[in-house]
Amino acid sequence: MAEQTAPPQTVTGPPGGSAITAEAKPDAAVVRDALGVGIAVGLSGFAFGVTSAGAGLSLLQTCVLSLLVFTGASQFALVGALAAGGNPYTAAAGAFFLGVRNSFYGLRLSQLLALPRALRPLAAQWVIDETTAVTLPQPTRRAARIGFTVTGLTLYVLWNLTTLVGALGAKALGDTAAWGLDAASPAVFLALLAPMLKSTTERVTAALAVVLALGLLPVLPGGVPVLLAALAAPAVLFLRGRGRDGLTGRGKDGTPDEPAGVAGQGQETEMASARTGSSRTITQEDGR
Repeated sequence: MAEQTAPPQTVTGPPGGSAITAEAKPDAAVVRDALGVGIAVGLSGFAFGVTSAGAGLSLLQTCVLSLLVFTGASQFALVGALAAGGNPYTAAAGAFFLGVRNSFYGLRLSQLLALPRALRPLAAQWVIDETTAVTLPQPTRRAARIGFTVTGLTLYVLWNLTTLVGALGAKALGDTAAWGLDAASPAVFLALLAPMLKSTTERVTAALAVVLALGLLPVLPGGVPVLLAALAAPAVLFLRGRGRDGLTGRGKDGTPDEPAGVAGQGQETEMASARTGSSRTITQEDGR
């Protein structure tokens, strides 16, 4: 059977420009990519189940976290902070703010997927790092919907199944901290994030966030370094804004100053116009 492909979709370009036609991608290729991500990440739910049980959470608590929260980084942050003796409220706050990033993913995906209103609440549960990473690069809306659905469904089912298995098998593993399984989700998150850091600003922000989190980890309660690491973004944007003001030569009142080179060019233009006007006047007088 031949692979099904979606017809080319026309994407509106900038005003005054020509429309851009996006080439269709075979459905089988989209499904293959989505299954690869869903299976690879879904199996790491076992690590969460083991880590959660080792942190003292019951089987029911562990499974409910995966069913309702369903964002690995937040789940690991929560149980990691609890295992380190952190305050439950601080641990919950750290997990919450880690999960807030999904709302920003949702803003972009809602425009790209354009799902019916009845399906949006259900789809919101699957708006996570992995589904976003698979959906955004797709060239057409059809491919984006397939990638989002297959990744979300595969990952949700496997993550919850392996969470259950991990929580049940935690006792057989003994000291779960010795296995270092809590590093599985952060490693997956970094693997998905790294290719998306394309600009210098994004790389600097990520590096500063890592430095803040690691530097504050030994001196602050569990969960707090994660919250403070979020300050890296406004700090970098502030410094970037100051750099731009310096380059553009903004004055004290906030209005952009005209660079010396541009000012010089303006004066030369005015002088040339004056000379041209004088020449025209002399010519007209001679002609009279």
